[in-house]
Amino acid sequence: MKSILVKGAYIVTQNEARQVLKGDMLIENGRIAAIGEVKDSADETIDAQGDIVIPGLVNAHTHVAMTVMKGMADDLPFNDFLEKSFSIDAKRTEKDIHAGARLGCLEMIRGGTTTFVDMYYSEDVIARATIESGLRGVLCWAVLDHEFTTQKGVPLKNCQRFHSSHQGNEMVIPGIGLQGVYVCSKETFLGAKELADRTGMLLHFHLSETRKEVYDHKRKHQRRPADWLQEIGFLGRNCLAAHAAWLTINEINDLARSGSSIATCPVSNMKLATGGVAPIPEMMSAGVNVAIGTDGSTTNNSLDMLGEMKTLALLQKANRWDPTIVSAQQALDFATIGGARALGLEKEIGSIEVGKRADLAIIEGRSANIWPLREQTLVAGIVYCANAGNVRSVICSGRPLMLDRRVLSLNEDDVLEESNEAMSGLLS
Repeated sequence: MKSILVKGAYIVTQNEARQVLKGDMLIENGRIAAIGEVKDSADETIDAQGDIVIPGLVNAHTHVAMTVMKGMADDLPFNDFLEKSFSIDAKRTEKDIHAGARLGCLEMIRGGTTTFVDMYYSEDVIARATIESGLRGVLCWAVLDHEFTTQKGVPLKNCQRFHSSHQGNEMVIPGIGLQGVYVCSKETFLGAKELADRTGMLLHFHLSETRKEVYDHKRKHQRRPADWLQEIGFLGRNCLAAHAAWLTINEINDLARSGSSIATCPVSNMKLATGGVAPIPEMMSAGVNVAIGTDGSTTNNSLDMLGEMKTLALLQKANRWDPTIVSAQQALDFATIGGARALGLEKEIGSIEVGKRADLAIIEGRSANIWPLREQTLVAGIVYCANAGNVRSVICSGRPLMLDRRVLSLNEDDVLEESNEAMSGLLS
């Protein structure tokens, strides 16, 4: 693997002290070897004078293969949205799932994301696209009760087979994707937990996304979903709950005590108008680790984590009538080190520190929407000013995936053409 020298950048380290440095960075053998004034030479040099280097962003909840479904179920009431999405999803083939995953990976590269958490079936197909793209994917095989699935075979056994075929892969990390309490019984949740505890897999699941989900579960089990998951002994440090919009203080404390993380998805929840605003301030106060996800392209239409950070901060401010409630620094924390911590990868990724994997996004500093550039306002500029179009270069585990806006790991024209054909097939 080539060594790389990044010269003259503003480096937003996201280390424990949240230092912002002006200088160079040396990458060797896929890891950060030096930060500051680097006098060593390298096989390749990136002139980043005046640019901003941030840790590669972590998209903590998405359904990447659904990118070819964007625009197919917009502006519909929630039940109609579900019906239309499920009817289209039932027609999917391996070919269009692969095309959708490649398109999603391409979009994430262009937006500065280097690690993503996916939940879907056919993760073996999505794994191929992930490997081609060079991104790091935590791919969580969809698990639900047999009576509700369209998968062939038993979902949990399918997940176990996926793990067996990809365990030890540093860039494709198998996980368990429990659909939610509405289609997963106690036996399914505990069977998944036993598998996760034995293998070290992440337990990723939808939680309290809508009010109906919460009230239906309470009528059936006399407990709200998070209370029930705690009661049956499911919650733990390897749990990552997506959405988590309709939670009580007691449920937040359950998540905090268990060491569980959440992936808030503000754009998705706003677009579907499910009414809930995730209680992020209470989670932070209780000590729940917070990450950010985009959700899939039917409920968001975008995998832009820079946009997601801004929306999250503004939504919380507007909802609480308090401009201080979630700061730009906290929003960036959620998208970087918070996401890494949710995956148990905080010692490897999420910040720019010597010894960690070289996961980086380089944002062009001399951009009208970010300029003027000052060290004291860099973080606010990233969260409130920058967008995916400002991302100039992306490196994942020391491998350049995009340099000067030219994607290297995927043939962009092929990806766009294949995904267009896939969308046409689903609409026909």
